[in-house]
Amino acid sequence: MDIYRAGSKPTRKSSSDWFTGTVWQDPIVEAPEPARVRAVKVTFEPGARTAWHTHPLGQTLHLISGVGLIGLRDDHPKIINAGDTVWIPPNEDHWHGATPTNSMTHIAIQESMNGSVANWLEKVADEEYQSLYLSLQK
Repeated sequence: MDIYRAGSKPTRKSSSDWFTGTVWQDPIVEAPEPARVRAVKVTFEPGARTAWHTHPLGQTLHLISGVGLIGLRDDHPKIINAGDTVWIPPNEDHWHGATPTNSMTHIAIQESMNGSVANWLEKVADEEYQSLYLSLQK
């Protein structure tokens, strides 16, 4: 058994290669093999978001604070709120992040396959993000 004490794993800023805006990550667990689970607390400042991506074995998001957005290819994004849980099936193109006016924090849980938890694709452009968000306001 391993106990990871609060504060023993430093908060890190997410890579601008796969995130737009300011995003902070606090590792929760990266279980050693043969386990495959990975979990991280992710905090998005207003307007921040992931790039499009997929997960080989799917992903669960559990929102712990704020208001966020989650989008799928060829669909309007959905608003998600603190307390909501979202399951994204394996290999489904999606993105998630904060709204333009609110921050959002979620716990992201996924499993690795051959050492990978995500397949990163192109970024969600500012114009696309704004357009998608505005489509919710109509």
